[in-house]
Amino acid sequence: MNKFAGFGRFAAATVILSGVVLGSVAHAQEASPEQLKAARAAIDAIGATTQFDNILPGLAERLKADLIQDSPNYQDQITAEVDKQALALAPRRADLEKEAALTYAKAFSIEELNAIAAFYSSPVGQKLLKDGPIASRETVKAADIWAQGISRDLQKTTSTELAKVIKPAPAAEAAPAAGAKPAAKP
Repeated sequence: MNKFAGFGRFAAATVILSGVVLGSVAHAQEASPEQLKAARAAIDAIGATTQFDNILPGLAERLKADLIQDSPNYQDQITAEVDKQALALAPRRADLEKEAALTYAKAFSIEELNAIAAFYSSPVGQKLLKDGPIASRETVKAADIWAQGISRDLQKTTSTELAKVIKPAPAAEAAPAAGAKPAAKP
């Protein structure tokens, strides 16, 4: 199983390095307004940025907790001020959407982006988004069980076959039986 984990780390590192290299190349090119529009549609269809929706509220809650811990007598004022400042920063969420659209526009052609948006907007695409992570998790579990069985069977069959070829080495000097006298030296 460790070999599979090592392979996974290697694959992840390869993907990350490819992203850095390709990202540098992609950053050099500009995206057309049509590409950006198609990218936004694709991003909306796959929900690419929804995972980031809770960043600002989460940061605000953490800040409130830290400030209230330092000054518990000012909880109401702290809560009101952090909420006010967080709401003031909320429009900056659009900056993330622009960056995501730019990233997708640089990575995919207009045709590809339109195909992505069309597929993920379809009932099958929506089902994949909803149930795909569950299916992937179950597939990983099945692969782990399969790998354990394969490992067990590989070890067992190999040991059985090698036992036919590799014989245990006979003891060079058999230990004398209990109570036996050692042989006399000539």
